[in-house]
This record gives sequence, structure tokens and C-alpha cells, in this order.
Amino acid sequence: MRDYKPDEKADILVSELLGSFGDNELSPECLDGAQHFLKKNTGISIPCESRSFIAPLSSNKFYKDVRAFNDPKYFESPYVVKIHQGYVIDEPQEVFTFVHPNPAVNERTGEADNSRYQSVKFSASVTCVMHGLVGYFDSKLFDQVYLSILPSSKSEGMFSWFPIAFPIKQPILVQKGDVIEVHFWRHTSKTRVWYEWSVSILTTGYCSAIHNVNGKCYSIDK
Repeated sequence: MRDYKPDEKADILVSELLGSFGDNELSPECLDGAQHFLKKNTGISIPCESRSFIAPLSSNKFYKDVRAFNDPKYFESPYVVKIHQGYVIDEPQEVFTFVHPNPAVNERTGEADNSRYQSVKFSASVTCVMHGLVGYFDSKLFDQVYLSILPSSKSEGMFSWFPIAFPIKQPILVQKGDVIEVHFWRHTSKTRVWYEWSVSILTTGYCSAIHNVNGKCYSIDK
């Protein structure tokens, strides 16, 4: 899609590149690369926007399933899961947004900087053990037409996407009233995209290690 030169520019570009986290199947990179298909200033992309959300997760089942691999590297990789035995500690919060067509795309290279960083804070309403993070997405297809796996706005009958889950190496005992801060990165290079994440408990001063540094355990090839 980056190299193809169409004879005529398109009015509408329709794609299905959204993953469970919105961008985890490289929809930003792919759609940036295909943007030259569209008529400038008037071309429409469907979807035209996607947002990624994250929340702290308590799920002993998820933790035990990851630990069963018997290799620490599996705690530094995300998993697409349907969570049957788990508790979302607080409401999901937005971490990333991507828009299409992307005004930041370099017209010569067809690329843009899609790296991101966000920190978000959550509050524990009950005492529990935190085992990782759970991620969702929603997407604006066109005008007021939306698609969502976010629990608060989930599209009716939606079953095509399960949430994405990011484990942490060491479970954390979270007391009622604790403030949880999540640091989340989306890194890009010329050949790869990967996520990194860490968790802090501001009430106690605890800070986890950063998971998947430099994409050492998990990355997506461009």
C-alpha cells in the first residue's frame, strides 16, 4: 500500500485494521502509508479516529495462566483475552488517539511519528491484588457512527474483539483508597512497534519495573 501508485485518487478509503487496543495491528502506520490514495483535503477515511484505553486489572486466573509458561519473558507481552474471572479496579482511561487522514504525515515518505506516552491515575475502591492492565478501544468510523469494545459504550452485539491484557511481573496488593499511576509507552522504530508499561502506587511509593524495555520480549514488525 505504501508503494502502489493509483491512476486516480480516491474519495473514500475503507479499512479494517483495528485490533483489541485500536492500534495494536499497526492501523496508524498502515493508514498513514495508504493516505496518498486519498484526494487531498476532501478524501475520507473510514475509520477516521481510534482511541486506546487502559485500566488496572485484578485477575489471579490471568496471572496463573501467564506464569504457567514458566518463563519470565511472558510477563512482558500483551495477550488478547476474554476476561471471565477478573475485576477491573477502576474505570478505563484514554491513553492514545489516532486520526485519519493524519495531518502529520510527511508527504514525501508517507510516514508520521506514531510514538506515544501517557500516564494516568486510578483510585482503588476496594482492597484487592493487581495483576496487570486491561485495554480497550473505540473508533469513530464516520460522522456520528462509532464502534466500541469499551464496557461503558460497547457496541450492541459486539463479539469480534476481546480486550487486550498486559501482565505485570509482581502482583501488587492495592489497599482501598490507594492511587494507582500507570505509565504507558508506544515506541516506534524504522522496523518495529512495541509497548512498554509500569505501575506506581502513589500512596505507598511503590514503583514496578518498566516491562518490555526496547521491545525485548514483544514487538510488531512494520
